[in-house]
Amino acid sequence: MAAVHTGHEEIETRTIRRLVRRLIPLMILLYFLNFLDRVNMSYAALDMNAALGLSATQFGLAAGIFFIGYVIFEVPSNIMLHKLGARIWIARIAVTWGLCSAAMVFVQGVESLYVVRALLGIAEAGLYPGLLLYVAMWFPARQRAWVLSMFLLGIPLSSVLGAPLSTSIMQYGDGLFGLDGWRLLFLVEGIPSVLVGIWAFFWLTSRPQEAKWLPEDERNWLIRTLEVENEAPRHEKGALGRALRNPRVLLLGLVLFGQAFGLWALTYFLPQMIKGLEGAFGTKFSYLQVGLVTAIPFAVASVGFVLWARHSDRTGERRMHTALPLVVGAVAVIACVLASNPYILVAGIALGLTGMLSSTVAFWQLPGRVIAGTGMAAAGAIALINCIGAASGYLGPHLFGWLKDWTGSFSTGLFIVAGFMILSAVTVLFVVPAEPGVPEPTGLPRPAVAP
Repeated sequence: MAAVHTGHEEIETRTIRRLVRRLIPLMILLYFLNFLDRVNMSYAALDMNAALGLSATQFGLAAGIFFIGYVIFEVPSNIMLHKLGARIWIARIAVTWGLCSAAMVFVQGVESLYVVRALLGIAEAGLYPGLLLYVAMWFPARQRAWVLSMFLLGIPLSSVLGAPLSTSIMQYGDGLFGLDGWRLLFLVEGIPSVLVGIWAFFWLTSRPQEAKWLPEDERNWLIRTLEVENEAPRHEKGALGRALRNPRVLLLGLVLFGQAFGLWALTYFLPQMIKGLEGAFGTKFSYLQVGLVTAIPFAVASVGFVLWARHSDRTGERRMHTALPLVVGAVAVIACVLASNPYILVAGIALGLTGMLSSTVAFWQLPGRVIAGTGMAAAGAIALINCIGAASGYLGPHLFGWLKDWTGSFSTGLFIVAGFMILSAVTVLFVVPAEPGVPEPTGLPRPAVAP
C-alpha cells in the first residue's frame, strides 16, 4: 500500500510540474499585459489630463467607464469560453483588447476617451473569470490557490515593472514618431497583447483530454482526479439559472466588490498621489521617479500575497484567509491617512494593497463551496461574481476622483476604501461556513460543496 501511495504522489508531482511549466508562464504574461493595458492610463494621466483638459472626476469616470461594457459582457463571454474552448476565446480576447488599447493613441478629447475605454472593457470582458475557470479545468482543488496566485502575479507585476516602464516611455519617448509620450505609451504597450493573443491560440489546450503534450499516464491521472472532484452534474437542466439566482453567489459578488473597490481606486490614482508628495519632500519628481515610487507598494504586495496563498493551500482554510488580510489592510489604510506622513502613506498603501490581493487568492476558492464542478453553472456563477466585483471598477475611480475634486485631497476616498474592505471581511464570514457541514445562517441555502 505504501508503494502505491508513493507512486500516486510521484505521478501527481510530475503532472503538476508539467502543467505549471506549460500553462502558468503564458497565463502570467496574459494577465500582466491585461492589467497593464487596463491601468496604463494612470501613468498617462500625468500628462494626458492636462492635454485633454480632464478634471479628477472626468479622469475617474474615464477609468471607470471601462467596466460598464466589461460587466455587461462578462457572463456571455465566459459562457462562450465554455462553448468554444479556452484556446479560441482567450486568444480572441487578447487580440481585441490589444487593438483597442493601441487605439488610445487617436483620442482627441474626453468624449473619444470615454468611447475607447468602453470598447476596451467590452474587448477584455471574460478574461479573468475565464482564466479562473481554466485553472479549475486543469488543476486539482488543493493546488488552485497557489496556481491562482501565480497568474495573479500579473496584477502587482503590471505596476512593479509596468510603472517604471510606462513612465520611461513617457519621459524618453516623447516626440518619437511625432507622438506625445503619453500617446506613444498606449501604442507601445498595446501591440504586445495582440502578439501574445496569437501565441495563445497555438499554445493553449482547452481541456486535459486534448493535451497530447502530457504523457498518457499523467493525462489519465489528471482526468480521473478532476472527474472525482467535479462529480456533481454539469449539465443538469436549469442549473445555470439556479446558479445565477443563488443568494450566496450574489453575496460573494458583493464581497469581491468591497475587495476590488480600493484596488481600482488606488491603481488609477496612485501615480497622481505620489506626484502630490513633491511638496512634502521639497522636490520635483520626474516621471520615472513617480513610476519607481509607485512600484514600491505593488512590490510589497506581490511578495505578501504569494506567501499568503501558499499558507492557505497548506492549511486548506479559505474563509479566514479571505477576511483577515482585508481587516489588516483596512487598518493600514486608515493609519496612513491619520498619520499624514509621506513615508507612512506609502507603507500604508503597500499593506492595504497586500491585504486586497492576499484575500483574493483565497476568495476564489469559495465559489466552489456554493456551485460545485466546472460546468456551465460554475462558469456562469464565476462570471456573475466577477461582474458584481467589477462594478467597483466603475464606482471606485469615479467616486475617488469626485471626492478629490470636492474635498481637495484623497483622504476621504481612502477612508471609504477601508470601510469597503471591512464590510467585505464581515460579509464573507457570514456567507461561508468555517467547514462543510457547519450550520448555515438562517435564510441562506446550504451550498453544494465540491468533494
